[in-house]
Amino acid sequence: MEKKKFLEELRKIDINGKDATQLYNEISSLAMKYIQTSEKPNRCASYLSIEFLIGRVFYNNLLELGVLREVSEILKEKGVNIALFEEIEDAALGNGGLGRLAACYMDSGAAVGIPLYGYGIRYKYGLFRQKFEDGFQKEIPDDWQRFGDPWSIRKEEEKQIIRFADMEVHAVPYDMPIIGKRINVLRLYQAEGSEEAEKISGVLYPPDDTEEGKLLRIRQEYFLSAAAMGDIVREYEKRHGNDYKYFAEENSIQLNDTHPVFAIPELIRVLKEKGLSYLSALKIAKQVFNYTNHTILPEALEHWDVRLLKKILPEISEILLSINSSARWRHRKEGYTPQESAATSIYIHSRRAFSMANTAVFVANKINGVAEIHSEIIKRNLFAAEYAHHPEKFENVTNGVAQRRWLELANPELSALIDKQIGRNWREHFEELDKLNAYTANEETLLEFIQVKGKKKEQLFRYIEKTEGVKIDGERILYAQVKRLHEYKRQLMTAFALLRLYYDLKEGKLKDFTPSVFLFGAKSAPSYFRAKGIIKYINEIIKLINADPETNGRLTGVFVTEYNVSYAEKIVAAADVSLQVSTAGLEASGTGNMKFMMNGAVTLGTMDGANIEIVEKAGGENNYIFGARVEEIEELRKGGYDPNSYLKEHPEWKKIVETLTDGTFSDEKMGYFRELYDSLTIGASWHKPDHYFIFRDLEEYYQTILQSNYDYKNRKGFAQKQFKNVANSFHFSSDRSIKEYAERIWQL
Repeated sequence: MEKKKFLEELRKIDINGKDATQLYNEISSLAMKYIQTSEKPNRCASYLSIEFLIGRVFYNNLLELGVLREVSEILKEKGVNIALFEEIEDAALGNGGLGRLAACYMDSGAAVGIPLYGYGIRYKYGLFRQKFEDGFQKEIPDDWQRFGDPWSIRKEEEKQIIRFADMEVHAVPYDMPIIGKRINVLRLYQAEGSEEAEKISGVLYPPDDTEEGKLLRIRQEYFLSAAAMGDIVREYEKRHGNDYKYFAEENSIQLNDTHPVFAIPELIRVLKEKGLSYLSALKIAKQVFNYTNHTILPEALEHWDVRLLKKILPEISEILLSINSSARWRHRKEGYTPQESAATSIYIHSRRAFSMANTAVFVANKINGVAEIHSEIIKRNLFAAEYAHHPEKFENVTNGVAQRRWLELANPELSALIDKQIGRNWREHFEELDKLNAYTANEETLLEFIQVKGKKKEQLFRYIEKTEGVKIDGERILYAQVKRLHEYKRQLMTAFALLRLYYDLKEGKLKDFTPSVFLFGAKSAPSYFRAKGIIKYINEIIKLINADPETNGRLTGVFVTEYNVSYAEKIVAAADVSLQVSTAGLEASGTGNMKFMMNGAVTLGTMDGANIEIVEKAGGENNYIFGARVEEIEELRKGGYDPNSYLKEHPEWKKIVETLTDGTFSDEKMGYFRELYDSLTIGASWHKPDHYFIFRDLEEYYQTILQSNYDYKNRKGFAQKQFKNVANSFHFSSDRSIKEYAERIWQL
């Protein structure tokens, strides 16, 4: 970037009569004038993801361009506080960890100089904007483009036609620069044409509980896959024409979960159309595709009905059947047992459906999990048959987060303290954070850290008062559980623990209790009945606690509305304790846990996902671990777990759980609370009671909260635990993750 020229032009901008949106567009467009994307080398990696949760790009891009401080100063001279642009809301083109990880990986690819190109969908509306009415979640369309989109360039000349059996759709690319040592590109496609065609890029994750909804999800996934493959093949043909023998040498394609797996049959279809045989095309596909598994939850391992695929994608359906035949032939040749063949089958006869995960596993050159425990679980359980015959295909790449956004940008005060101790080089070489270990017992450093933490809490509490109307005074220990709302993440367990704290405080059982704030942030999928019930229940508990003058000086609850990347930046910087309490074995990795660690929160959680590696790096004595381990959960699943016996033996928890049905709280006769109670005590057609083993871990969870609360009284001792987490978070940079992908999977 020609920094001098950009700043000269910025000084000439007239701010008079312009609001935040106008200034945002003008300054962003000016910066775009000076951004030149890097030349694409012959060999590069393509990253396909249904979502990219980028967050607000204004501050991040100016930071990456090295002009954030100067822009802030120039605007200040003009009487404008750069914080004004907080009004520009995030583009919520993602739902949670999957999309945020994709965004961090794009950031890190550029930062470390790896040619990494992203492909996704430019949704007209983001996930949804959330508000609460009487404690119920209400969804509002997220028209993120109302602020303009100055950081994207429409590439009309590179649009493609995507064909379904019943319609044609134009895929129009919008390119967003990703800034670092290299300037890579994230290409998001907008669907244009008929009204039906435009629905394809209308909204992220449309409900799929009807046939129409399922067809729209299939169209979205194929639209992304076909547009990406069309673009990659077009780029290749510019260099080699119709000679595809170098295609695998020049391309590595990463499938971020199962959503873009249609890219496999689509590449085969395109190569066949160009004159290659099916077997030659399959051979190329096996060399170029790699697959990241993000979950072992059955509902997320997509299966698509053959009837629906034949209806709108007959050619793709035929190619998937061919891949299934190829897999069966290979399984016979390599001596798979009948059970192994059934477990790895691409076409599932009993469901008359294609398994997208099994398609990816058969074709992929490399398959990776996203934390050490998760990678072991997919080798041992989920994809055990393939691992038994092809162990060389399996890798682990533990997730990471971009420290420039999640530490430097989110927490300039802590960044300044780190700079003072070890210099500024950690931004590019995050492993240098290890040098902070020399200061974790230094009294002066710890006192400064305590001041930083206090300042970040004060900033967050002021923001909460402004946005949520909840006033929080005085020194508090801040517990935070912010993530997608799903039963396995066990926000309901935290709700039970919070209610128990309230009752025990009321009854005078907790004499020596540090004043505490419990902060929740989460969105429920619009059609996820139980998750919506959990949100309402938490809000009812919070209403009770915050209205009680006997306790509200010591215990406060907050459920923030419209939890997004920008809110997360404030929360992770302020939190003292990161609640990561998923049922062991179900959270593949998590990345929120890493952001909290990086900003000096201790992890209070189960031995699940990346929590295990966090504890390994920072020490068990500096975190708070409780609950059943994976092995115990697997045994409990086999039988002998009786949640009702547990409640009989623990009347204090029975009282808490029965607040779901005894009239303590009202769900206005919507049936949410009764259904939640039944899910814990009776079960449902598809699961046994207490499917996520809340009662197994509940008392341990409560006691661990009390222990952390007690330990916080020794503020310096607790700060040492927190600072140890900062010092040892160097392993969890997405720079490290992306280098591992480049070396071990993409061979870049």
